[in-house]
Amino acid sequence: MGSGNAIRGSRVGAGPMGEAERGEAAPRVRVSFWCANMHETRPSFASDAAIPETWDCPRCGLPAGQDEAAPPAPPKNEPYKTHLAYVKERRSDKDGKAILEEALERLRNNKSPW
Repeated sequence: MGSGNAIRGSRVGAGPMGEAERGEAAPRVRVSFWCANMHETRPSFASDAAIPETWDCPRCGLPAGQDEAAPPAPPKNEPYKTHLAYVKERRSDKDGKAILEEALERLRNNKSPW
């Protein structure tokens, strides 16, 4: 059984360090980003940092850009593909029939292919 100490693992006086202990913060700049749902996100960056072209919207997850009038388009979601769908992309119906005929011929000639 524990002793019920709610602050186990910390010591008296521990807490977030103050500005004097950390040093001066780098100058920051806030940049607005808008997604296709017109949500505005304003992350802050160091003033000398490179600002990215897009930023993920924390509300809906869509990509957001700096141009409010023309936000980035939502990404296209590819539907789940089965193994057969991938095979059909690589092979034509003619190729499939030829492979099937070859396999059936092997089965007819050999009673046990294994």
